[in-house]
Amino acid sequence: MIVAVKPISRAEPPYPFEAYAHIISPLSEDEGGGFLITFPDLPGCMSDGATEAEAIENGQDAFHAWVSAYADSGKAIPLPAFRPETINPSKTSALFITNLPKKLHVQLSECAKLEGMSMDALALSLIAEGLERGGFHV
Repeated sequence: MIVAVKPISRAEPPYPFEAYAHIISPLSEDEGGGFLITFPDLPGCMSDGATEAEAIENGQDAFHAWVSAYADSGKAIPLPAFRPETINPSKTSALFITNLPKKLHVQLSECAKLEGMSMDALALSLIAEGLERGGFHV
């Protein structure tokens, strides 16, 4: 798999890292352990770390890279809007299970290793990006 790298300039976010809600979730041992950090207002923006503190530190890097990539692509950076109290737990699912064809599972696994992330994190990122391209806002 050949990946082209485009250098981009660091962009200033409209609001600081601390203004954006983030969710820290434990990763299973199958996913490499540690913690995953995601940003509900920033589709596909995520990182991880061995500890919660490391996940937050890595999340800051991911946040700045995400903002810079979005700005470079000409997209508007979403404003912080997510608030945990707006979640209706009876309508929110934290678990999504699906069966994948073996070939797709192998490809996802290989890409996750190359990206240095869990398969769940990569799948979530790909789904969010696909929805965004389709005009849906995650």
